Order: sequence, then C-alpha cells, then structure tokens
Amino acid sequence: MILSYWLLAISYLLTPGLILADDTDQTAMKKRRQQGILTGMPFMANLAPRTFVDDAGRKIFLADPPTRIVSLAPSVTEMLFAIGAGEQIVGVTSFCDYPAEAQTKPKVGGSFPNLEVVLSLKPTLVLAPRDFIRPDMVAKLDQLKIALFILDANTLEDVFRHIQTIGRIVGRSEKADAVTTGLRRRVAEVKTRTATASRPRVFYVLNSDPLMSAGPGSFIHQLIELAGGVNVAAGSPVSYPRLSLEEVVRQDPEVILFPVGDDEGIPDLEQQRWLRWPTLSAVKQNRFVRIPSVLLDRPGPRVVEGLELLARQLHPDLFPSGGPR
Repeated sequence: MILSYWLLAISYLLTPGLILADDTDQTAMKKRRQQGILTGMPFMANLAPRTFVDDAGRKIFLADPPTRIVSLAPSVTEMLFAIGAGEQIVGVTSFCDYPAEAQTKPKVGGSFPNLEVVLSLKPTLVLAPRDFIRPDMVAKLDQLKIALFILDANTLEDVFRHIQTIGRIVGRSEKADAVTTGLRRRVAEVKTRTATASRPRVFYVLNSDPLMSAGPGSFIHQLIELAGGVNVAAGSPVSYPRLSLEEVVRQDPEVILFPVGDDEGIPDLEQQRWLRWPTLSAVKQNRFVRIPSVLLDRPGPRVVEGLELLARQLHPDLFPSGGPR
C-alpha cells in the first residue's frame, strides 16, 4: 500500500543530507562573492561545492551525494550507469532498457511517470528531462523538498556537460570526466576525417505522419553535420519541424536517414513508401541509411556511437576499417 503524500512529506522532511537552496543560501553566497572580490579569488572557487543549477534555472543544494536516485529518461539512466552510479538508482522509466541492469530496476511508468510510485521509492534525487516533467510533479517534489534536477540537451556539448554535472552530483566526478574526455576524442576524430569530404544532402525522418524532421537547435542536426552531411531541414526556424512531402522532394535528399528499432523508430513499411518517389536522388542511389533510434534519439553517452555509425554510412571511404575508433 502506497503511503499518503502527508506521511511521505513527513519522512522527507526528516531525511538528513537533503536541503534545497533558500534565501539563507543566497545571503551566504553574496557574502562569498564579496569575499572573492576582496581577496582576488574567483567567485566560483568560493561557492559551496554541493550547489547545483539545472537547465531550468532551478538551484539545489545536496549536503551529500544522493544514494536513492530516480531517473525519468533513458538517456539519464545510461549516463548514470556509464559513470558507475548504477547502484544508486532506485527507479527508472519503462523505456530505460540499457544497459541490461537498468531493466531490473523498479519502474515508475513510461512517458507519464506515476508520481505515487516515484514517491514510494523515497528518492533523494530525481533526474528528469525538461520536455517531459509535468508541472504537477515539479510542484509536489518541491513541496516535499525532494531534490529535482531538470536536464535539457540541444547539442552534443550539452550531453557532455550533463554527464559531468551528474558526476559531480552523485560523487563520481573522476569517472564522469574520463567518460566525457573519451567521447569528445571520438567526436573530434569523426570531425577531422569528414572535414574536407563532399557533403551529401541528408533528410532525417523523425516521424512519418505527420512528416517531421530535425532542424537547427537539435543535437540530431549537429550529428548530421559532424558526420559530414548537409541537413535538408537546416533552414527550418524550429528544432523539430513538420515538412510537406513537396518540400522534401524539392530539396532532393541524397540520403534518407531512418531511426529504427523494435519499439521505436520508423517501421519498414513506412520506409518503403519512399520508393514511390523514384526521382529522389536517395531512391535512385538506394541510399536509405538505418541507425538504431536509441543511438540517435537519446541524448546520452551512446549518441557518439550513433555519430560514428552515421559517418561510416555517409563516407564509407573515409572509414575503411569499419569506424574511427
């Protein structure tokens, strides 16, 4: 039987080591800023090392690394495992399927996590994507003074920054820094190899009905460019635009990129519908590229693997041994 919100509130208020930044913290920080100016030391050097600001501008203070973490996104779950914090996870979504150990964690729901289940796990930290965290959940977690850290990744650098920030939050800084250093090295190698290559026009099919793609402001757009392609949706004013078929035909992509997977991605039947347009360069040249959606659509550490796979598909001559690694 799930405890009532009132009982849970009492238990969390009595939980040691968890404090949300308040006006007292602001006053102390102001004093530290003044001390920094007077002593010539940078302000950041005087900040409490356990204070964190998320992508929504929310500030939290954690006296100790959290030992009970609920992750509300597959990408976040993958980050936690990548930096060795898997044992600190007490709850994940039903979409969190990697690594295999993630599938053994208690589930809190899918796209709309069950708030009562989340609370029943007594988390000391909830990590959530900005686009999918509901206002009512934010309000309840704030009311119960449960630390909530919101993430919003629009670039690869955002992904790397998130890994390092989460590493500091959970007490795994050294491992997180090592992971991001390795990922940045791999991205740099792909970028170097494709820098002077011819750049085919690429159309990424995010959704078929309505027809949607990824434009500027999305990390998928950045992946296409780093892999040595030109995104045909680059002129869009929004990150994930709806496009007419006529517009795509006019752009005449040389490569059509499909995210694929058992539960996610574009089904094979929908891919084959593009054969109805034999005048498209991608159809003429039979250049349908299929990359696992979990490597393209999740802004986590495996997105670099997706970049490498895409670069090999766009420029097989540049990666004769199978890849840049």
